[in-house]
Amino acid sequence: MTNPPRLLLTVPEAARMLAVSRSKLYELLASGEVRSLRIGGSRRIPVSALNDYVSGLLDQKEAA
Repeated sequence: MTNPPRLLLTVPEAARMLAVSRSKLYELLASGEVRSLRIGGSRRIPVSALNDYVSGLLDQKEAA
């Protein structure tokens, strides 16, 4: 049986997926460029938020 795809990532996992440092990801979270949520005391980043962020970067590049 295969595992279903994950919907939420931890900060270190999301940083690895974006190939940025944890501190850079925290900057992106603080500025609202990457959306996140809290579950209990844990910060989680939806995979869709990473896709949205990267799509936005690509759109900016194409518009320039």
